[in-house]
Amino acid sequence: MGGIFLDIFQKCYNYPLARELRERGVYPYFHALESRQDVEVVMEGKRRIMLGSNNYLGLTTCPEVLEAALEALKQYGTGCSGSRFLNGTLQLHLQLEAELADFLHKEACCTFSTGFQSNLGIISAIVGHGDYVICDKENHASIYDGCKLSYGRMLTYAHADMEQLELQLQKVPENAGCLIVTDGVFSMGGDIARLPEIVRLARKYGARVMVDDAHGLGVIGEGGRGTASHFGLEDEVDLIMGTFSKSLASLGGYCVASETVIDYIRHNSRPFIFSASIPPACAATALAALRHIRSHPELVTRLSELSAYMRRGLRAKGVPIIESTTPIIPIYTYTVENTLEKARRLYDAGVYVNPVLAPATPPDQCLLRTSYMATLTEPLLDEAIEIFGRVLVEEA
Repeated sequence: MGGIFLDIFQKCYNYPLARELRERGVYPYFHALESRQDVEVVMEGKRRIMLGSNNYLGLTTCPEVLEAALEALKQYGTGCSGSRFLNGTLQLHLQLEAELADFLHKEACCTFSTGFQSNLGIISAIVGHGDYVICDKENHASIYDGCKLSYGRMLTYAHADMEQLELQLQKVPENAGCLIVTDGVFSMGGDIARLPEIVRLARKYGARVMVDDAHGLGVIGEGGRGTASHFGLEDEVDLIMGTFSKSLASLGGYCVASETVIDYIRHNSRPFIFSASIPPACAATALAALRHIRSHPELVTRLSELSAYMRRGLRAKGVPIIESTTPIIPIYTYTVENTLEKARRLYDAGVYVNPVLAPATPPDQCLLRTSYMATLTEPLLDEAIEIFGRVLVEEA
């Protein structure tokens, strides 16, 4: 049969946005680092103050963490060449899981190859046919994709709206399982989930609770134990997911829960079963970073102090920040045009920040996401504050 067929690549040919932004000189992505991920970096040949990293405790350059990675390379080689399910489990993986579970006061832990994959693997394993999963609308994209990968029905509620959450819980049939999933610290706004109310509603309606603590570990809670610890609810939260690519200075992800639940995930999570395991150096880095956090809880305090220092400085300059109590300080820039222009001018002036555009925000609430490290210094922050004041207020 003859005819005119649609080329599946047509969408690629009809995508002008990135090209147009490059032509206008405001394309904000894929800036190349030429140095370590640190408080000051060399990016495209110029020194920049790094205020766009999730390296919250600054452990990517910690000597003992670096040494652990090097020793793992020497002992185990560069990779495992197999799934954890088969030939890809090292004693190193088991030690990391045991120490994470202990640190987070849970019975057991399962590690995944990335943080994104962790949410895919946990949610798709737990939420099955006839089950429901209820999500805050500002949850991370990996949570949404995990819900899509599952065979359950997904419901959402407006960000932090507990009345809407209860209305959604009331839609769940009594004979259906239900999992409420929320970010612990929301990655764009920097606000903390209303976990006490979520837990209360979960118990009222027989649901389970999962917290994505990618931006909570090492940031809030006792000694950096995260959102459940922050609220004293470690026993009330059923599943805690996290990532190694932020406070733990590595790559990978994890889930902690009861031994029974973790054992089920290990044997039923397709993203876990059919993926190669975390490389030795990454596992060793995460383990060394975890041990460093346990022995240096003052890092978490220092991070909070520096974040508060920056908020005061930005307010004093008249910069329109979104209030939060975490090391994520968003700055309203409102329109796409203004956001891209201000991000470029800050970059040219020596400060790297992340522009956040729709659909990650409402179209008229675009922002610059700034985030901070415990290894920053007040003089560096003062320099950045002066640049923010000049670019965002004086020259606006």
